[in-house]
Amino acid sequence: MTDLPTSADIDLIQRVIPHRYPFLLIDKVVDIKHGVSAKGIKNVTFNEPHFQGHFPATPIMPGVIIIEAMAQTSAVMVAITMDAADKGLLVYFMGIDSCKFRRKVVPGDVLTLDVTVIRGRVGGKVWKFKGVAHVDGEIAAEAEFAAMIVAPTE
Repeated sequence: MTDLPTSADIDLIQRVIPHRYPFLLIDKVVDIKHGVSAKGIKNVTFNEPHFQGHFPATPIMPGVIIIEAMAQTSAVMVAITMDAADKGLLVYFMGIDSCKFRRKVVPGDVLTLDVTVIRGRVGGKVWKFKGVAHVDGEIAAEAEFAAMIVAPTE
């Protein structure tokens, strides 16, 4: 596992998870501790499609999008831990618990997504995570969530 990367730029992210515009919601993942934790970075811009309707006069990033960004960060960490670049793995959301929104996220913010494994192992399909999203050191959202990682033929 020591040869595995500890960060992922947008090119590597696209090699390990299937998400694409407009639903690829993270710009990079850093501080990857394989099978343990990672930190995603999302630069929030006014150009994102959800701001056209949420809300036009007061753009606020939807909470579900923040949670999805946490999940994508987790998926990148797991896929890199599993050395799954270019293998076409799919990630299915299974559940969300203890979700709370604490602060608005608006264009111009940098969203930091700290995710930690609660349960999961290399080779296992089902993983559970704790995620906390921050802006300028303030908690914006937090949740526990589960996902299943599978090969496209399963």
